[in-house]
Amino acid sequence: MQQLVLRDGRRIQIDDTGADDAGADETDADDTGADDTARTGRHGPTLVWHHETPHTGRILAPIRDAAAARGLRVIALTRPGFGGADPQPGRDVASGAADLTEVLDALGIDHVVTMGGSGGGPHALAAAALLPDRVHAAAVFASPAPFQDTPTWWDGMADDGGLRSARVGREARIAWAGTARFVPDQFVDVDWAALEGDWAALGRDATAAGGTGLQGAADDDVAFVTDWGFSLTDVRCPVLVAQGGRDRVVPPSHGRLLAAGLPEATLDDRPGDGHVSVLTGVPQAMDWLVAAARE
Repeated sequence: MQQLVLRDGRRIQIDDTGADDAGADETDADDTGADDTARTGRHGPTLVWHHETPHTGRILAPIRDAAAARGLRVIALTRPGFGGADPQPGRDVASGAADLTEVLDALGIDHVVTMGGSGGGPHALAAAALLPDRVHAAAVFASPAPFQDTPTWWDGMADDGGLRSARVGREARIAWAGTARFVPDQFVDVDWAALEGDWAALGRDATAAGGTGLQGAADDDVAFVTDWGFSLTDVRCPVLVAQGGRDRVVPPSHGRLLAAGLPEATLDDRPGDGHVSVLTGVPQAMDWLVAAARE
């Protein structure tokens, strides 16, 4: 992991498989001496992964491995309030694009594709909307849609307590987390199978984030249920929207809302998948991103 101090003085963490390729486990984020292979990926564009909520900041093994098999470099930012990244109370979804700009500048990367899972989905869309000259395609998995206080947005969530409390405000969301209990039936059988198999790293990462991600998770949820700071119509690049039909965390209606609102959306409707198992489509989504970026 690398640390970068942003212009406003906040510290964020960066995980970068390009640092691995260059033979360095830990490097300064402003070291732009790596060769073109490390900058752009061996055979394809650099992929920016936007983490789920919560997260430690580490790129998960299934993502790292799928990207390596395709010759892709992956970078990922730790959002404010998670891992070693300083909190940023009051941030909206759009603010992450400004952080990403500083990271790409520091690493000397001009063009990317982007992907996000669950809570990372809106941030991937923000990057696509607000950095149109740099982001050439995007993919989101089980991503919330922009907030609407309607049954279409809420219905089907097995546990909506975090988002409901976030509507009251940041402190209410933090207080809710202090008494909340895990709701097992938000995951269906195929989710549990994924968490016991190829995506076991996701469960370990969420557990490891623990109390250190309390502020980050609160700020994510507040951002999700308030104005995102951009419109879906601002996303002009191709977007793959992958949605599980059995998802009880981010219900299927969200995938349909995203696909309807994005100008160049392809809906990957996965009727047998839940919130975690939908991620088994990540390798194919990487192929889709590479192809879309070349068009």
